[in-house]
Amino acid sequence: MSFPSGFVWGAAAAAYQIEGAASEDGRGLSVWDMFCRKDGAIFSGHDGQVACDHYHRWREDIQHMKDMGLKAYRLSISWSRVLPEGVGATNEQGLKFYDRLIDGLLAADITPYVTLFHWDFPYELYCRGGWLNPQCVDWFAAYTRLIAQRYGDRVTHWLTLNEPQCFLGLGHRDGIQAPGLKLAWMDVLRAMHHVLLAHGRSVQVLREFSPRTPCIGWAPVGEVKFPVTLSSEDIHAARTQTMAADSRDLWNNTLFSDPVCLGHYPEDALRAWGRDFPKFSHKEMDLIHQKIDFYGLNIYRGQPVRAGADGKCENVAREPGSPNNAYSWTIDPPTLYWGPKFIYERYKVPVVITENGFAGLDWIALDGAVHDPQRIDFTRRYLMELARAVDDGVDVRGYFHWSLMDNFEWADGYRQRFGLLHVDYKTLRRTPKDSARWYANVIRSNGREIGRVDGSPAAPQVKVFTHILEPTVPSAPAVR
Repeated sequence: MSFPSGFVWGAAAAAYQIEGAASEDGRGLSVWDMFCRKDGAIFSGHDGQVACDHYHRWREDIQHMKDMGLKAYRLSISWSRVLPEGVGATNEQGLKFYDRLIDGLLAADITPYVTLFHWDFPYELYCRGGWLNPQCVDWFAAYTRLIAQRYGDRVTHWLTLNEPQCFLGLGHRDGIQAPGLKLAWMDVLRAMHHVLLAHGRSVQVLREFSPRTPCIGWAPVGEVKFPVTLSSEDIHAARTQTMAADSRDLWNNTLFSDPVCLGHYPEDALRAWGRDFPKFSHKEMDLIHQKIDFYGLNIYRGQPVRAGADGKCENVAREPGSPNNAYSWTIDPPTLYWGPKFIYERYKVPVVITENGFAGLDWIALDGAVHDPQRIDFTRRYLMELARAVDDGVDVRGYFHWSLMDNFEWADGYRQRFGLLHVDYKTLRRTPKDSARWYANVIRSNGREIGRVDGSPAAPQVKVFTHILEPTVPSAPAVR
């Protein structure tokens, strides 16, 4: 079992989650600094003031990346670190930090994949209306231009936005993530439209002002429904529902990706939202519909489904005791087969898995190591499914494990650990987990290592979870 030559093996992190130095060297406030000051907003009153102190420890972190053999590192830039008020005067100290980080990555032969926006909107611009202000398109364009001109001589791989479903749905509708708003749907959808316009304008700016030819993508949430059997009826039901936007929520693919990749909003979304949907012009849709070079998919879990008696998609209940992670997220390896497959079929854009990982309750054992067999097993199972997608003709270009290190998990603070590196938040010491060494072997073998279990020969018959169908199983549902 192996992946194509040139497949990109990486890990990912985000500025506010790891950098710390939140009040140092001229950095301005973001909405996450504001949200962390809200009573009861963050688990146990945690915040990102120090986080993993990556701002000061980046050299050590790059060495860990190099030791793992990472081919690429997905980082994000803190908008308010380089533009303290979001627009206007730049902060040279903040800009120099990313100069050093990018140069250090390149010196270690690690390709930087730079995400422009990973949730940390500048607080001063939030006070001017944030994503509800149509000027946000120009704000984001000016920020993009600064970053493209500053780093585009060394950075060629870019992502505009990370998970708009989350920072809009959780942050502007549910109020449980920054900026903590509970807006009416008509306002949430207006903000969404502005976000998509900002994405399109950012793509234009990257192409215009990058000194080197840019390779541009974005990283929405991958909402995946997967069939419990290989019957054509169940596969059709899963595909149809994965691409549906017929309910009044943001947890779908096409509401965001049809405008970006096809140039129009899905008809079922327009029907579902009715008069709450903002007015838009053909010119605006043309702006959103800029060519992207890859489609980033953040996939952690999914929903098993089947075709009901009437042919419509219906959810399948999980068996008691089905596996979960420390976030109580279900473990669904088939999502890394069906998700890329369905997205690639619809949009015909190369796919990169920009986030996938496991939240554990890891600690340093008495022997001084961090043993995380569940993370290894999780990643092995998911990568086996991704390899199957590649074998079936899906153009998958890379995989980024979330995350490089344990970090500030937004409103959950430091409760869960996703990292390949364990972080002691008191001493800030990094300890590579067993999964880091295992992932290094995966990278070194270009994926062949995922077919090995406890030193056994490659490509063993690994027993999968009960709701995962093996090709030889009849079409009867695999779950009750």
